[in-house]
Amino acid sequence: MSPATPVTVESPASVDFHFDVMCPFAFQTSKWMRAVRDELGLTVNWRFFSLEEVNRVEGKKHPWEREWSYGWSMMRIGALLRRTDMALLDAWYATAGSALHEYGLKPHDPAIARQLVEGMGLDPALVDAAIADPTTHDEVHTEHQRVIDSGGFGVPTLIFPDGQALFGPVLIDPPTGAAAVRLWRGVTAWLEFPHLYELQRPKTAADQQAIVQSFQPYLDGRDWVSINRGEVISFGGGARLPEGA
Repeated sequence: MSPATPVTVESPASVDFHFDVMCPFAFQTSKWMRAVRDELGLTVNWRFFSLEEVNRVEGKKHPWEREWSYGWSMMRIGALLRRTDMALLDAWYATAGSALHEYGLKPHDPAIARQLVEGMGLDPALVDAAIADPTTHDEVHTEHQRVIDSGGFGVPTLIFPDGQALFGPVLIDPPTGAAAVRLWRGVTAWLEFPHLYELQRPKTAADQQAIVQSFQPYLDGRDWVSINRGEVISFGGGARLPEGA
C-alpha cells in the first residue's frame, strides 16, 4: 500500500478576527494581524466576542440587559461604524484598544468613548446612536454565539473561510514585517491538521512578570477583574468586577 498523500492547505486570503476591546492579549494579536495584512494583502474581517458574557456569573445580568456594558457597548459602537465601512471598525478597535492597553485610558466610559470617536473625525453622537439602536445588540450577540458554537471560549479567535477556528496566537510582543508573516504561516499550517487541538508554552515566573509589565496601562485603565477560562487572574491593584461580567 502506498503511503497516504499529505493534505495541504493553501494559505487563506481572508480571516475573521473575533475580539473584545477589553482583552489585552487580543489587542496585541490584532497588531500582529494588521502587520500580516499589510505584508500579504490579507482581508481581515473584524468580528466580536464578549468576555463579559462568557464569564458572566449566574444571577447577574447579561451585557445586553444593561444600559451600558463596558466591552459589549464598545463593540456596539463598532457594529454601527462597520455598517458604513469595515475600515471604520478597524480604526475604532485600534483607537479604543490603544487608549486602554497603551495609555491606560478608559474607552469603556461613555464620555471617553465620545472623545475617541470625535478624535477619529466622526460625530461623537454615534456613540449614543449605537446604544439607542437595539440591533447593535443583535450583531454583537450573533458573532459572539458563532465563536461559542465553534467550540471557542475566548479571544483572539480566528475563523477561516473553510470554517476552522483557532484560538490565538497569544503573545505580548507582536512581530512585524517578515517575522509577522512567518508566524502567520505557522498559524495557518494548523489548518492542514484539523484534529490538532492544542500546543501550549508553559509560562515561567519571568513570563508572568513580563506580562504584568506589558499590560500595566491596561491594569491602570480597567474597572473589572480579569478572568481567564473561569479563573480570576490577579494582577494586583484595586480593580472591581462589574455587574454581570
